[in-house]
This record gives sequence, C-alpha cells and structure tokens, in this order.
Amino acid sequence: MADCVQMDNRLSFSSLNGVPLGAERRRRQPDEPDPGHAGGGIVSHSALHLPARAKAFMEAPMRRFPLVLAAIIATAAPAASEERLVVYTYESFIAEWGPGPAVKQAFEAECDCTLEWVGVQDGVAILTRLKLEGEGARADVVLGLDQNLIEEARQTGLFAPHETPTADIDVPIEWSDEIFLPYDYGHFAVVYDREAISDPPTSLEDLVGGDATQKIVLQDPRTSTPGLGFLLWMKAVYGEEAGAAWERLRARVLTVTPGWSEAYGLFTQGEVPMVLSYTTSPAYHMIEEDSERYAAAQFAEGHYVQVEVAGRLATSQNPDLARQFLEFVTGPDFQDHIATGNWMFPAGRTSRPLPDAFGRLVKPDTSLMLPPEEVAENRRAWIDEWLAAMSR
Repeated sequence: MADCVQMDNRLSFSSLNGVPLGAERRRRQPDEPDPGHAGGGIVSHSALHLPARAKAFMEAPMRRFPLVLAAIIATAAPAASEERLVVYTYESFIAEWGPGPAVKQAFEAECDCTLEWVGVQDGVAILTRLKLEGEGARADVVLGLDQNLIEEARQTGLFAPHETPTADIDVPIEWSDEIFLPYDYGHFAVVYDREAISDPPTSLEDLVGGDATQKIVLQDPRTSTPGLGFLLWMKAVYGEEAGAAWERLRARVLTVTPGWSEAYGLFTQGEVPMVLSYTTSPAYHMIEEDSERYAAAQFAEGHYVQVEVAGRLATSQNPDLARQFLEFVTGPDFQDHIATGNWMFPAGRTSRPLPDAFGRLVKPDTSLMLPPEEVAENRRAWIDEWLAAMSR
C-alpha cells in the first residue's frame, strides 16, 4: 500500500494542543540523510534514460526506424531470461541516503539478477499492503516488519519458512522463528536537544508527569512502527493504567505525526525539544555532523526494543532467489551498511567494527518487549485506548 494506510474511522481527532495532526508533514530533501529510519523519507525515483547510442539513433532519419527500435529494445530493456527479485520495504531504507542502493549493488553482483525495491512509508504500511494484495502480492521478499507485527503477518498465511542459518544472528532478546529473520535492531528512546533541555527525563514516569512546557512530538501508532513501539512501551510499563498515563502525558505532546521523519524533522528544526526516536539516532549527528547536541535520555524502567525482520512470501515466483537474498541479508555485504545507513545495530555478521560513536550511546539496562501474540490480539484495543485518552 503505497500511500494508503487503514485508519480507524470510529474515532479521530484533527489537532493536539492547537497543532493539526500531520500538518507539519514535509518532504525530505534529496541530499538530506536519515538519522535512524523508521519509515520516514520520500523516495525520489530518477527518470529512465536511454543509452547515448540509442539517443543518437533516435536523431537519425526515419528510414532507420526499425534499427532504432531494435537498438532501444536491446539496450534499454532487461534480457528476458534475467531473474528479478521484488522486495517490499520502507521508503527510507531505499532512499539514496539509506542502505538500499549499496545493498542492491552488492546483491546484484552476487546473484546476476535484478533487485527491484518497492517502497512504502513504514512497516505498518507494508503489512497493510500485504493484507490488501493477498496472494496477488508482487513481492518475493518483505523487509521491514518488526516483532510487533510478525504475528499478524504470520496469520495472513502468505509467508514461507526462511530456511536460513541463524547461528550468526545476535539480538538482545531470545529469538527463534522459522518464518521471520532478524536483520537489525534498536531501542526506542526519547531524544532531546541539549541546547533546549538541561534536565532530561530519567524515566517514563518522569516524562509522563514532567514539565508540560517541555514538549515532545510522537508518531501515530496506527501508521508508524515507532509510534506503535511507544504505545507498547507505555503498556509494558503501566499495564491497565496505561490509559490514565496517556491522559497525563497528553499535556506534553506538541503533536502526533504520521511517521518518524515528520517528527524528527520538527525536532531538528527546533520546533520541539524532544522526539520519540532511537538510542542510535545521536550516532548520526556524532558521525555525520561532528555534533553531540542531541542525546538519548536513559530511562530507569528500561527501553522497548525493536527487532526488524525479513521474510519470503510463499507465492514468490523466484523462491530460490528469495532464499539466496535472505542468506545474503545475514552476511557482511548487507550488514556492513546497517549501522551508518539505517542507523540501527546490525543483527548479523559484519566485516568491520562499529564506529566509535556507537560505543558512546545509551545502553539500556532492560530490553522491554511484549509477546508478539499478545500484541496481535490486543493492538486494536490498545490503539482505541490511546485514541480515547489523547482526544479528550
């Protein structure tokens, strides 16, 4: 689903603290990098250009038309026998500043095939698209769901076992799943501007009950995996009292955006001193901007973990190629591009150590996570609880 995300029509609200929801949506500039993905950026697709020799033929007299046509077909179209792997993923992964271009080049060199990315906004949108398309989905592989969505994805019956060795997979939670293969992970965090806040919150309770003049921007859990992650973080800490906690937090929320990039853009533009992001987001600023202005607050209760996964569809027309890609995902030619392309921690083997900046990041004492089965069973009700609290 490219730009079609199923929303709950039973209850909606258009503004929060006087700011329209999603009103600040902006397009990321083509040369602007993405400090921690979460499905935000807008992909710009360059137009198809014919080779120079085909252009020269086009300028020849019309009597050469049959030769022109043959040249265009031979040079501009892929060979009929060439294999093509279609991968659904989120837009920021395949943007020019993300890991997608390097991953595509490396895999195509290995497989002698064409890797076709199909980007949608976020992992939530990927799952919605799969549900809409069903067995008619074009994808061979899906890259970008997380552990909070895998049970719903499993229940579609669209996925086949990944059949990939997992000895090199390392994530901060116990993982054993024959369908979904981890490729990176991170922890959600409140990232703050050191120039605006000298006393950041030190716990979720500190955030919920803290100074209402120090605002935060959040993401919508209906359309954003970070937004859903924060919803589950609140539920993991507050349980049955989560609704009341949301009501207390509401006074600190400047606005709720559809996705991560809109929220992070407001933050870096100085519109708000705090944003929901990742513990890894400050690494981007350290490495790319040589700046320690932005930091992640460490929370006493722990941080909710996100494990991103890949899976192959049972309806794939290229099952062997899909298996080859999933095995490729666990190795250095893919994993080397995660830390400073996706701004997450690699889940598989890399050929080099992580940059020093990653060693200076907040290290959560506890990784919080609700069971995927519990999330699948209760996600709708918990979103309703959030909507009720935030729209009062």
